[in-house]
Amino acid sequence: MITNDLTIERICLELRELIEDAVKRNLCEGLLLSGGLDTSILAFVASKFVKQKAFTVALKGAPAPDVEYASLIAKRLGIKHSIHYICEDELRDALNTTIKIMRSFDPMEIRNSAAIYVALKTAKEEGLSAVMTGDGGDELFAGYSFLHDLEGERLRLELKKMWRTMSFSSIRLSKALGIEVKLPYLDPRIMDFASRLDPSYMVREERGRKWGKWILRKAFEGALPDEIVWRVKNPIEQGSGTAILPALFDQMISNEEFEEKRRKYLEVDKVVIRSKEQLFYYEVFRSVVGIPRSTRGGRTCPYCNSDVEEEATYCRTCGSYPI
Repeated sequence: MITNDLTIERICLELRELIEDAVKRNLCEGLLLSGGLDTSILAFVASKFVKQKAFTVALKGAPAPDVEYASLIAKRLGIKHSIHYICEDELRDALNTTIKIMRSFDPMEIRNSAAIYVALKTAKEEGLSAVMTGDGGDELFAGYSFLHDLEGERLRLELKKMWRTMSFSSIRLSKALGIEVKLPYLDPRIMDFASRLDPSYMVREERGRKWGKWILRKAFEGALPDEIVWRVKNPIEQGSGTAILPALFDQMISNEEFEEKRRKYLEVDKVVIRSKEQLFYYEVFRSVVGIPRSTRGGRTCPYCNSDVEEEATYCRTCGSYPI
C-alpha cells in the first residue's frame, strides 16, 4: 500500500508518469472536454504528443459552466475546440436514442448520457474515429461528494465496491454510434496504483474544504490553471446544462396527467414513477424496450422489477436508490 512512508512529491511523480504512459497508449485526435480536472489532465498530457480537437456540449439557453472551463483550458493549450449547443429538437432525439441504447429510464443517467451521446455524435460527424474521455477518474480517486465524509478503511471498502460494479455509458453509446472511446484512467497500471494508494491521499482538506481526487489535483498543480485544478466536481448534467430538464418536464406535463399515468403504470406495469421527467423517459422506454421484467430470476428492483446485481445499491434501469 502507498502510504505516508513515501513523500507526496514521489507519489505525485509516479501518478504523473502513469497517466502520461496511459495517454500515450490511448492517443487519438479527439477528446470530450468538460473543463473538469480529469479531462483537462488528459488534454494537457495529450497535447504534448498529438494535435487534438476537443468537443464540449451544452444545452442551448441553459447555464452550462463546462463551456467556460473547457474554453479556458483549450485556449491555454492551443487545442482546436468545438462547442456544440444542443437545440430542442436535437435534445428530444438524443433523449429518445439514449433511452433505447442504455435501456434505462433513470433520470440522472439519461440527463448525463444524452449529453455524452451528442458529444460523441458530433465528433463522429466531424470525421473522427476515436475520442478520449475522462471516465474512471472519479471512481478511482474518490471524486464523488458522497464519498468525502468517509475515511480510512470505510472509504477503501466503498471504493473497492464501486470498482467492481462501475460502468460507463460512453462505451455503450460509442458502440451504437460506431466511434471508439479510449479511457486512459482505466489503464491497469493506474487502477493498480489507485488500489494501493492510502485513502488519506484521495480525500483531504485544503483551502478550507474537503476535496476528492486530492492527489490527482496535487499531481497537476502548477501544470494546469488553479481554476481547473481546484474546480469543484460537477456532474455532467450540471456542466452541460441538462440539469434544467426536471423543471422543463414539470412545465410540460400537467399535474393531472402525471397523477393519472403514475397510477396507471403502478397498477398495470407494477412500476413506480417518481417524477414527471421520469414519466416522459418511461413512456419512451416502454415503447422501445418494453415493460421491465426480470429475465434471470435472481434479485430484482422493488420499484420496476428489473434485474439487479446482488450487491447493487441502486437500480440501473429506473435509478431507484437505495434498493
